[in-house]
Amino acid sequence: MAVLVALGAFLMTLAGGWTAQRVTDRRHLVLGLAGGLMLGVVGLDLLPESLEAAGRKIFGVPAALLLFVAGFLVAHLVERLLAARQAAHGAGEHGHRVPEVGLTAAAAMVGHSVMDGIAIGAAFQVGGGVGLSVALAVIAHDFADGFNTFTITSLYGNARRRAIAMLVADAFAPVVGAASTTFVTIPEQLLGGYLGFFGGALLYLAAAEILPEAHHEHPARSTLLCTVAGVAFIWLVVGLSSG
Repeated sequence: MAVLVALGAFLMTLAGGWTAQRVTDRRHLVLGLAGGLMLGVVGLDLLPESLEAAGRKIFGVPAALLLFVAGFLVAHLVERLLAARQAAHGAGEHGHRVPEVGLTAAAAMVGHSVMDGIAIGAAFQVGGGVGLSVALAVIAHDFADGFNTFTITSLYGNARRRAIAMLVADAFAPVVGAASTTFVTIPEQLLGGYLGFFGGALLYLAAAEILPEAHHEHPARSTLLCTVAGVAFIWLVVGLSSG
């Protein structure tokens, strides 16, 4: 049952990526929406879940928050190191996007989608009602995942075929994750730590890369409205799934 439900996430991820491809003439709106979706996923979904799952504190600070900050710093460090290497080879102009950063971010999205599938499978092990509730949340926000995966990969200068390849991998990931729950059970604290770390990295990409790029050439009110709409959509998804 969990694998069949995860096929819905597969289709929604592809739908999100297809949408991102079709609106290339409104790139600033795409980036504004993607930044809002990413901010919403981090602040309203990943971080609360990680705090609840990770639980324990380390020197007075929740472990999930420490990993959240670590994820932000690691994302920043990786981008700086890759940019410095690119510049050392004569290709680093101001504002130049490093393709490896986009691929790394997209790979993290794929890893997150695998965890989404595992969450579906684990919820169905608890009960059918819980499983359907979790599946609804995953399927709804996987549209955002597909949208963001294609957008992030393309934003950093990767070829369209690479962006599509990462999108397809992200689409299959929930199915793989759901299938794996037949054999593997992930400890709750480890899952919470992963969500915190991933959330920090995603926030860095949204705040330091996606949103500034969205407003660079088109500082329009419509771009800001798309960002707010992205956050509001994730809020709606979280509210419906928890209600």
